[in-house]
Amino acid sequence: MITACRPDDSRKRFEVERSGRTMLTHMRWCCPTFLRQSFHEYAGQSIPHCRWAKVYYRQQRTRGKAHQAAIRALAFKWIRIIFRRWKSHTPYDEQTYLTALQQRGSSPLKLAGEIPA
Repeated sequence: MITACRPDDSRKRFEVERSGRTMLTHMRWCCPTFLRQSFHEYAGQSIPHCRWAKVYYRQQRTRGKAHQAAIRALAFKWIRIIFRRWKSHTPYDEQTYLTALQQRGSSPLKLAGEIPA
């Protein structure tokens, strides 16, 4: 089973089906599913408690993403944030993240004024 997780054959693990203009890539089987599910649930629970997460989720939904796809996109954001905090040994501070978004001119931050706190 471990040989299925070798990095050299990582592209072979993704099965792609194509039909016309539609392309479907099957989910990766060789990954820590409990961790993936944990991030998915964390992202879903952050929406009512984190202002930028609520804005980002709504932005994804208005772009036509399904609920689960929007949650996965938000989970990816959280993974990047948590990994960065872990590498720098600093706790997460929402204000610091919002400041970084503002410096980059991020669109979710511009929409934040539309959502009540």
